[in-house]
Amino acid sequence: MAAAQGHLSDGPDDADGEDTPSVFRQAVAGLQGVRLRPEIELDATPPPQRLAPYSYALEAAVVVDDEELADGRLILLHDPAGHEAWGGTFRLVTLVHAELEPEMAADPLLPEVCWSWLTGALEARRVPYAAPSGTVTRASSHYFGGLLEREPSTRIEIRASWSPAQAKGPAGPAEAAAQTPDTAAHLSAWCDLLCQIAGLPPGGAPEAGIVTLPQRRGPHSSR
Repeated sequence: MAAAQGHLSDGPDDADGEDTPSVFRQAVAGLQGVRLRPEIELDATPPPQRLAPYSYALEAAVVVDDEELADGRLILLHDPAGHEAWGGTFRLVTLVHAELEPEMAADPLLPEVCWSWLTGALEARRVPYAAPSGTVTRASSHYFGGLLEREPSTRIEIRASWSPAQAKGPAGPAEAAAQTPDTAAHLSAWCDLLCQIAGLPPGGAPEAGIVTLPQRRGPHSSR
């Protein structure tokens, strides 16, 4: 994992300066230094500017034998004033892509299965969350003319967001700690989703309760 150096969105109180809320800084720190599977390449990336007063973004790819099998972005949003739709002050937003094998792409239950990969990853890590929402999109491509020799392909896209439940427990300062979600656990669950959609077998940390989900693809071959 690459060291993730933070990018903070422009907020009303100079988000890159001392006025950034400490609870947000702690949440960002939780996303940094998490030990992940070697197949995952992770880096910080500039976040969107208008979704929330404070934001932090990571992009990741699952790479095996120099081939990228899945990629995605995870964005942490924070609004100190709270947001009614979030049910709190934090929200996680993600966009994940992967190319599917033909037999998987034809499954009529594919959208439901892909959504279950997201919720299953969170539940397997025992990460409390609330207000999940999102879409699963399946897009097929057929090639013509000079590209006729290429086989049809199908790409899956998961757009989702959820609210991380805020941790409860002692720390110093206690008030800030009680408001900070366990972002490290959410990141680990999100990376489990990336690996699942890439077709890799479960392989999380030994202490994590990784759910065994149906493997999407067999050994991948380049086209």
